[in-house]
Amino acid sequence: MTPGAPVPPPAPAPEAVTFPLSWMLENAISPLQYRASTDIARLGSLPSSFSLLCYCYPPALTLAFRQNLDGVWGGSMLSIPSARGGGSAEHFDGVGTVSAVRRLLEYGWDRESPPLVRARRILFRLLAEDDDPSFVFEMAGKGAADAATVHHARGILREAAAAALAQAGYEADPRLRGAARRIVERVDAYLRSPAAEKPFVRVGNQHVLAPAAAPPSIYMLAMLAYMPNFRSEHYDIMERLYAHLIQPVPRAVPAVQVGKRIVEEPHLVMGDPLPHRNAADADVPGALFWLETLARLGLLRRNENWSKLFDRFLDDRDDMGVWRVPKRTVSMRSANPFVWSAFPLDPRAGVDGLAAEVTFRIGLIARYLGRPIDLI
Repeated sequence: MTPGAPVPPPAPAPEAVTFPLSWMLENAISPLQYRASTDIARLGSLPSSFSLLCYCYPPALTLAFRQNLDGVWGGSMLSIPSARGGGSAEHFDGVGTVSAVRRLLEYGWDRESPPLVRARRILFRLLAEDDDPSFVFEMAGKGAADAATVHHARGILREAAAAALAQAGYEADPRLRGAARRIVERVDAYLRSPAAEKPFVRVGNQHVLAPAAAPPSIYMLAMLAYMPNFRSEHYDIMERLYAHLIQPVPRAVPAVQVGKRIVEEPHLVMGDPLPHRNAADADVPGALFWLETLARLGLLRRNENWSKLFDRFLDDRDDMGVWRVPKRTVSMRSANPFVWSAFPLDPRAGVDGLAAEVTFRIGLIARYLGRPIDLI
């Protein structure tokens, strides 16, 4: 600052966000009652028995009881429940281990609870930099997987396991930190390379990602979202990551060549996940998932468009601070498989149930934005 120059006025304090804790305690499912009180309201003097709200919720218990003795759910990792083939999504038929672990964490279960203790062994095993075909699970397909398929699958599962372990609170564990460093350095090398400018090459009549292309995945972003100290240590990489995330998404669907096959990669993030408000209206759960991830990453407040999208959610609340479905909303159910672990947490959620879930997410995002919370 030039000597004698006027001192700029201090930045205005962030506007407080009202949060209807009383309404949530009457209308939300029990895990969200607990998390609203602890994660958003941050009530310090709660009886120890209050945490039982998370563990006595019937769908959470159903999910926990579906775990095998080896810590794995359904012999798979990334699958989500489906009602196809006579199964029941409500009873978590077909759920995979990473999806189940992240769902239980969203229900407020502690990482030392028995199902999560049993699951962490396989998750830590998946962090290893090897191509052991015994650990590709459902990604092997039918029959024995070839070397290219195994290598490809292990890379995806490594990042997915890292995301689940980070969400469970293992940021300080050297195994996770080592895996996170390798994952982030690989992506950063790509972002600093010429390949980031032109990531696609033509294979036959199709555009696929070049072998040198390594864009960030939703799993990597989720991992970083729960590793604040690691992010601080790698702030320069976070700057390049932000520059990547605000770019327009290419028209081409990300796909890679695995051996002789072309495989789509929906988990790769090629640019701005929320380019406009129509995208949020078309998939409310997906928009909330992204806004929460971006808020946890410390990136939401830096982007005017993302901030305006969050403000629209705030504007859609009633006088009590409860979010209500606006007429412009296209869907309250998301086709995005990465959203399943967080929304809806109530498989039978009605109008008030969905309102409670969105209201909770709005409060949580506000907390990570550093907005003051006024409880009502």
